[in-house]
Amino acid sequence: MVFRGTIADAPDFDAGADAEALYSAMKGIGSDKEAILDLVTSRSNAQRQEVVAAYKSSFGKDLIEDLKYELTGKFERLIVSLMRTPAYHDAKEIHDAVKGAGTNERCLMEVLVSRTNKQMHDMVAAYKDAYGRDIEEDVMADTSGHFKKMLVVLLQGTRDEAGVVDADLVEQDAQDLYAAGEEQWGTDEAKFIMILGNRSVTHLRMVFDAYEKIAELSIEDSIKSELSGDFERLMLAVVQCIRSVPMFFARRLYKSMKGLGTADNTLIRIMICRSEIDMLDIRECFRLRYEKSLYNMIKDDTSGDYKRTLLNLCGGDDDLAGEFFPEAAQIAYKMWEISSMTKVQLRPTVRPASDFDPAADAQALRKAMKGFGTDEDAIIDVVAQRSNAQRQEIRQTFKSLLGRDLMKDLKSELSKNLERLIIGLMLTPAEFDAKMMRKAMEGAGTDEHALIEILVTRSNEQIHAMNAAYKDAYKKSLEDAIQSDTSGHFCRILVSLTQGAREEDPADMERAMADAQELADACNADSDDMEMKFMSILCTRSVQHLRKVFQEFVKCSNKDIEQIIKKEMSGDVKNAFYAIVRSVKNQPSYFADRLYKAMKGLGTDDRALIRIMVSRSEVDLFNIRKEFKETHDTSLHEFIQGDTSGDYRKTLQILCGGED
Repeated sequence: MVFRGTIADAPDFDAGADAEALYSAMKGIGSDKEAILDLVTSRSNAQRQEVVAAYKSSFGKDLIEDLKYELTGKFERLIVSLMRTPAYHDAKEIHDAVKGAGTNERCLMEVLVSRTNKQMHDMVAAYKDAYGRDIEEDVMADTSGHFKKMLVVLLQGTRDEAGVVDADLVEQDAQDLYAAGEEQWGTDEAKFIMILGNRSVTHLRMVFDAYEKIAELSIEDSIKSELSGDFERLMLAVVQCIRSVPMFFARRLYKSMKGLGTADNTLIRIMICRSEIDMLDIRECFRLRYEKSLYNMIKDDTSGDYKRTLLNLCGGDDDLAGEFFPEAAQIAYKMWEISSMTKVQLRPTVRPASDFDPAADAQALRKAMKGFGTDEDAIIDVVAQRSNAQRQEIRQTFKSLLGRDLMKDLKSELSKNLERLIIGLMLTPAEFDAKMMRKAMEGAGTDEHALIEILVTRSNEQIHAMNAAYKDAYKKSLEDAIQSDTSGHFCRILVSLTQGAREEDPADMERAMADAQELADACNADSDDMEMKFMSILCTRSVQHLRKVFQEFVKCSNKDIEQIIKKEMSGDVKNAFYAIVRSVKNQPSYFADRLYKAMKGLGTDDRALIRIMVSRSEVDLFNIRKEFKETHDTSLHEFIQGDTSGDYRKTLQILCGGED
């Protein structure tokens, strides 16, 4: 196996001299932390073990105990953990995850899905030696259900590691997984456990490809729709590790540092356990996925000697859009291939109400608004639990039965965000989109993000309907409004998208390769020519075709299209092209990201929140919820709970459709 770590054996190593240096660094009052961290991070784990032994024979003392005494906080945890062997470090992590009240399920998952058979056997032996207990019994006592069964399977360390693949068995396993999940009511979890817990990595990668052809869904999407809770998260982690262990760790590292606070235990564990294995690949995958180097994220998120030690383990900063290492180029290529092969089953959270009676609903709404005060609960229960088509019938019936305009009545009875949300739900999708475009352009500033989000994510049919609704409501064409409110290349991109003329054909492989080459060549042109070339392809080709173009682009340029856009472009043009690429790759994930940005930090972008919750509730809000949970480690329902209040929150949570 090729060495892809950042920490290797130090040349001219002398364990006795190192023991002496550490003893001197800790002698007297205070300790020389810099000397300690520089020495410890420039030796391999095997060399550190020799230093521990030399320290004991030279000074009759336990080096780890001395380090614990001299150092404090996260820095102490990091240095002491570096001094343990990998097997004893893993054993301690599992022990800490299951001891006491509560279980750290994420730690159990991370360690058990990512270790080789040998690492697993060494850890089991180290656990027995350190704690005098059986690791399997402790894990079983602390977990339950299918989650427990899969952890026990992984603990055996019996995954097939031979490189031989039987094509018939690949086909059989793919069929069995399909039959166990998508093809039937309920899920045969035992089949998922048996196949994903035992087959070799090479075999499973081929099974996942075969599964996609049968189910027209990625295995990840099937797991998300068939399984739930910790078991779902565990099986997704297994799949991520089968696809790419470095990418799995890149994601875990990102989640440990983003948002408020840092999950230091996760950060320490990964930086230590991968520093001698594949840290270079993890850095590459990190850059590919998050357009930021791991080095810079650690630098921004930590401080002091703790930071210096982590940066030494990281081993260097990566230029944002440099060439890929082979591992990352293959992953980028594979990510686009998966994106182009899968037909995601879009799932709404709001469906037509059964036993629908527009007259009864119209009367209920009138009653809720008559007399003093307003019965907001009654209004929410009707409006949020009907489909848009049913709401249009209620609007019509309200007028014919009562001779009143429902929209006017609602506006006079409700206020602020609740009013905006309820009115948004009562408009047709085309009227709502037109209104949102208008709001993004009226007044002093322009909400460019809203313009981009709407135009990038709507189908040709939806754009034509929005154009007509805009003209009808505001007596001016949407195109004219955009031209008077924006300028330059950004204006041209929006006008191009407003035509609703995106091709709808399947991917044409020959043309995709030609398009990819044209984009790669354009990267060497001046910025005007580059932007025009990107516009001529990104704004006109079909979504299926663009996925293939972006996949081939990796091959032509050894770079990822997202990174090129981030590095070579700026301002609104960059944001527009980036949104097209994100939406083409995975639209629910794009919306999940937009929702997160609308609510994170101080203040809430209520307009964006309302716009997405209303417009996606009958399309793919369920998928968006799942992406939100996977990317941000918290549910959309929970985020809304913490960021909004009152009847506005209640309505948003009904649209959200449940907790994940």
